[in-house]
Amino acid sequence: MTAIDFHDARVHTDFGTFVARARHVSVDGAVRIRTLGPMLVLTVAVLDAAGLLGEGRVLGMRIMPVAGGEPVDVTVPIAAVSDRLARATSATTFPVPPTTVSPAWAGVTPPRGGWERVGEVDCTELDRAAKQGIEAVARGVPEGAGALAVEQLRRQVWGEPTDTVPPVPSGMAFAAHALGFTHPGERASVTMHGPWTRLSTSRGHVLAR
Repeated sequence: MTAIDFHDARVHTDFGTFVARARHVSVDGAVRIRTLGPMLVLTVAVLDAAGLLGEGRVLGMRIMPVAGGEPVDVTVPIAAVSDRLARATSATTFPVPPTTVSPAWAGVTPPRGGWERVGEVDCTELDRAAKQGIEAVARGVPEGAGALAVEQLRRQVWGEPTDTVPPVPSGMAFAAHALGFTHPGERASVTMHGPWTRLSTSRGHVLAR
């Protein structure tokens, strides 16, 4: 059985916190677990894509140190990860679930280099934009509305640009807020690479295209 060795209980706890936040955003979602040498890269889809070109996809990415070991690159259900964490017997290691899934977003890897910096945004402004979007979705969904109507409204709200300078898709603000990447007093850097936009703080990255 493949296991991730965090070596540090605090990092293991951080891993659990990220998974819990990701599951709150996407109960039936998945998480890509990938090691790059001494680093663990966790990726989740906060908003999935629409259309043939994959417009509107918003990914959340958290990077944390690990002790090395066997290379890992799997995408597994978030529910399975949560279940293993709930039954954990070690404060420093995590056995990777054997059941894998293949969502379309997991096969799309954002560029690792060549990003161009375009500005930065105060995290407080991102939190405000996220809360406004959440309220807009809640107000706009009538009682008894079908799943399609709800999804269309969500895409409309989260596809709108924020009123920040520079602007970013509101869905990116939502992802940063929901995954706990924002922190009062911190500014998030905004970079671009072709169709991709990246929002980065000390706590994680949000990528959209």
